[in-house]
Amino acid sequence: MTQAFDAFQHQNILIVGDVMIDRYLTGKANRISPEAPVPVVHLQSREHRLGGAGNVALNLQALGATPYLCSVTGADEDGDQLAALLSGHRLSGKGLARSKERITTVKTRIIAASQHLLRVDNEDTHPLSKPEAGLLLDGIREILDSREIHAILFQDYNKGVLSYPVIQEIMLEAIKRDIPTAVDPKFDNFWAYKHATLFKPNLKEIQAQLPFRAEAELASLRKAAGYIREKLGNPYTLITLSEKGIFYDGNGAGEILPTHPRTIADVCGAGDTVFAIAGLCLSMGMDIREAAMLANLAGGQVCEKVGVVPVDKAQLEREYLAVRQSGTLAV
Repeated sequence: MTQAFDAFQHQNILIVGDVMIDRYLTGKANRISPEAPVPVVHLQSREHRLGGAGNVALNLQALGATPYLCSVTGADEDGDQLAALLSGHRLSGKGLARSKERITTVKTRIIAASQHLLRVDNEDTHPLSKPEAGLLLDGIREILDSREIHAILFQDYNKGVLSYPVIQEIMLEAIKRDIPTAVDPKFDNFWAYKHATLFKPNLKEIQAQLPFRAEAELASLRKAAGYIREKLGNPYTLITLSEKGIFYDGNGAGEILPTHPRTIADVCGAGDTVFAIAGLCLSMGMDIREAAMLANLAGGQVCEKVGVVPVDKAQLEREYLAVRQSGTLAV
């Protein structure tokens, strides 16, 4: 498996979806406001990080792969900030289209004493217009024509980039070019990804879509995976189960992999990390069980840190080897 970690650097991954800025306002809260029963935060620092599909790209980059991020942002000051973040991380902005019809999505989190007190979202969520979709698709096709892409990842946050027509066009390109696809869906267009290779919802998303109740236990999850496969024709399913771990289904097998014991600081961005690692493993043809185990470890790792952060490759490799050497997935 160490060879697989080395081989990550040879993978080119295209990510399509909602990119955003995660803005952190951090300070001290020593008193309650006399105006309302809320803490008064004395601001000490501001920080901007790439979020959403941008965080998927950062996780792929942290593992050594080359990500190509494709999305639509606003032609606004926050869009400038996002472009600067991409440049600062040496990520190409070639796949990004900018539109005067939208604003750039920004999630502002207020933090004091390592506690997340409040989040404010500034965003547009309507589907892309035809001109916007055309710009996005043109950029995607240009990348596909000029680079060898080993997998296409759909990262949906229901902010409008992954509209039904956009999904269909990209899926057709993937099928035509024989490129595997991985999907991290949200509630809109949940069933639009027919013939996807890997489908990775979380349990809450599954429960909102199935005609029967899905629980975090093996028989129920196998039934859910079977229903998904009937609807989409996907060979592989991963369902994240929060603190209970991850369920995988594929190659005639299904299993719940438990979480690694950790001290949880912040779950923000963990789903992005799980998805990035799963998609990268898919691009290499890795066994679904191995991919699920690696993604599960990675998702848990980033929960130990405050804020949206990418995975630590060296730590992930150490933890993976420890699990393998122990002969069990429950460390």
